[in-house]
Amino acid sequence: MIPRLHERTHTPHGPLAEALGRPVSPHEGLTEYTIVAHWPGGLDYFTLDDEQRIWTSVQWAEHLEDPYLEHPFAASPDDDRRAILHLDIRLHPDDRELTGPEWAEIAHRLARAADIEIPGKERGCRWIAVQAQPGRLDLIANLISLDGAWHAPPADILRRLADEARRIEQDLRLIPVRSVPTARPALRPAPTVSAQLASVLTQLADEQVGPLATVRGLIEHTAHRVARQPGAAGTDTAHRLELIARRLHAIQQDLDTTAAHLIHPRVAAAPPAARHTAHRSP
Repeated sequence: MIPRLHERTHTPHGPLAEALGRPVSPHEGLTEYTIVAHWPGGLDYFTLDDEQRIWTSVQWAEHLEDPYLEHPFAASPDDDRRAILHLDIRLHPDDRELTGPEWAEIAHRLARAADIEIPGKERGCRWIAVQAQPGRLDLIANLISLDGAWHAPPADILRRLADEARRIEQDLRLIPVRSVPTARPALRPAPTVSAQLASVLTQLADEQVGPLATVRGLIEHTAHRVARQPGAAGTDTAHRLELIARRLHAIQQDLDTTAAHLIHPRVAAAPPAARHTAHRSP
């Protein structure tokens, strides 16, 4: 299980689209099979028993974004307004298929490790956990609390996430991240040039500082801004930009897979195009 922290953004729409593997939509309802966990209250915070019980992906994004809009002066100590935190974890390709309650348990444990969820705090951060792609879980949170305070993640968040991931692997009997096949020895050692080339591909696909991630983030932000403009032309342009961002994300995944094949050809995951993703509809 490998945790990965993405660069923070101004809006949750891009991270949610990446978690789903498709653009957010005002027509697609996300059930508990996709949103496996969320901040305390969640749906119950806004709905009555006789009202809507399933939110669309756009509605989830809007409710995540609410604190950002309601508290326009909230910012980090260094005056950073990028309040949307996004992290994901990916299981080993050979791991077993997890159940919904197991995904929910993982989500809450990672949320507590990242200090996103604080037991007993009622007006904390809004966050959701999305399980829409095989072997992957995404956590998306707004660091602006419901009371308007900026909730800074711990400085050692990556270490905390990695430590919790190791404990989750042990508790749920998942394949440890450092395990490698030992029954079948490699035919020959990977040449040094393969490791160097894999490093280049990994840097290109990196979600933190990679050039493709930077370009994709700018496109997603532009799409979100354009979508808010009146008229059909803005909607059409925003949709085109979202498709471009999706293609860039697919390229990043292909580069990651290719780099993995260069280093560990026997255990590397199949490219995304070869996987089957089952999307449940309400």
